[in-house]
Amino acid sequence: MSSSNSHTILLVQPSHKPTSRTYCDFETLTEALEGVCKIYEEHLKELNPSSLSITYDISQLFDFIDDLSDMACLIFNREQRSYEPKDKEWIKEKIYALLRKQAGK
Repeated sequence: MSSSNSHTILLVQPSHKPTSRTYCDFETLTEALEGVCKIYEEHLKELNPSSLSITYDISQLFDFIDDLSDMACLIFNREQRSYEPKDKEWIKEKIYALLRKQAGK
C-alpha cells in the first residue's frame, strides 16, 4: 500500500516544554512533507524578517528537524484502519526523496 496518498498527522514539539506541542493534519503524506518545509521556511523568515527571499539547502533543513525536541508523523493505513507512527529519520528520508523528485522535474 502506498502511504503517499494517506491522511497524515504531523506532530511537532519544538522545545522540551510539553506546552510547545502542536499538530497539523494533511490529506496526503506529500502535503505533510511540504508542510515540514514550510515550517522551516517560516522559522527562517522569523530569523530574517528583512530578507526578501529565503534560500536553504537540505542539510540546513535536516539540522532544523534534528534540533526539534520531537517530530513524528502518524500515517493512516487503510488496510489496518489505524495510524502508523514514523520518526524524524523516516521523515527526513521521505523529504529527501520528495525534493529529489521535485528537482528532477
